[in-house]
Amino acid sequence: MHPTHNELPIRAAILTVSDTRTKADDLGGQRIQSHLQEASFELVDYQLSKDEPLEIANQIKTWCANQSINTIIVTGGTGFTPRDQTYDTILPLFEKEMMGFGELFRSLSYEEIGPKAMFSRATAGSREKTAIYVLPGSTNAVTLAMSKLIVPTVQHFVGELNRL
Repeated sequence: MHPTHNELPIRAAILTVSDTRTKADDLGGQRIQSHLQEASFELVDYQLSKDEPLEIANQIKTWCANQSINTIIVTGGTGFTPRDQTYDTILPLFEKEMMGFGELFRSLSYEEIGPKAMFSRATAGSREKTAIYVLPGSTNAVTLAMSKLIVPTVQHFVGELNRL
């Protein structure tokens, strides 16, 4: 562990993927914002996208090219319905995938919701020195991921991505 990573400023962008939500009723996106604020992390941008691969990919690529953003948190579109395109769209954009994130997320989810946890395609990875997390759309899933996995380790993740 590199103690200096604990001091790194986190500058995040949130993308909610949904065909129906608006910023007013996006409880998952709002929950991510509150966790970022509690951790004294900066919110740089917050957008909603339809569950359309081109729209999702373009937003991720734009944010990864933006030097003022080092963390992207995506919520929604990770299930198995025909409209759920988030995982399939973002996975090929990763330079590296963090396999353990999805495994740990599903393990922790199993403790809360049982075997239906295996239907989550939550994952994390990196692109252009940007940490990217892909979460289900439910507020319980967002709370679990933010409190147990992302907030405690994102500074280390970003620090590792920027090490020489």
